[in-house]
Amino acid sequence: MATLPRVRWILVFIGGGLGSLLRFELGGFVQSRIGPSFPWGTFSVNALGCFAIGALATWFDEKGAAGSETRLFLIAGLLGGFTTFSGFGLETFRLLEEARFLAAFGNAAGSVVVCLAAVAIGVAFARAT
Repeated sequence: MATLPRVRWILVFIGGGLGSLLRFELGGFVQSRIGPSFPWGTFSVNALGCFAIGALATWFDEKGAAGSETRLFLIAGLLGGFTTFSGFGLETFRLLEEARFLAAFGNAAGSVVVCLAAVAIGVAFARAT
């Protein structure tokens, strides 16, 4: 039986909230231990999130380790709240696996350049208003 849309939303909502809380706590913990010289908290969260999404997606997709609700809760919800960088990493890796190298490079380079530019534009907008 297919999961009802509202149940799917609730799974993503609860997982996302937990993931955000974990990101906040773990990132802050790491940063407080190492110091402010580099954003190690965010770096650590992103690296851990990428490892987790790689392992979970492989277990779920290739080994059938869990149902669609569990996958939705953990990948879209928990890891989506923990770090969207993990989703970016998985999508770029899948493009590489499909030998879509130009698309993978475009996604990686484009995301970094466009997102940094978007931050700069947001900062300029906020400063101007």
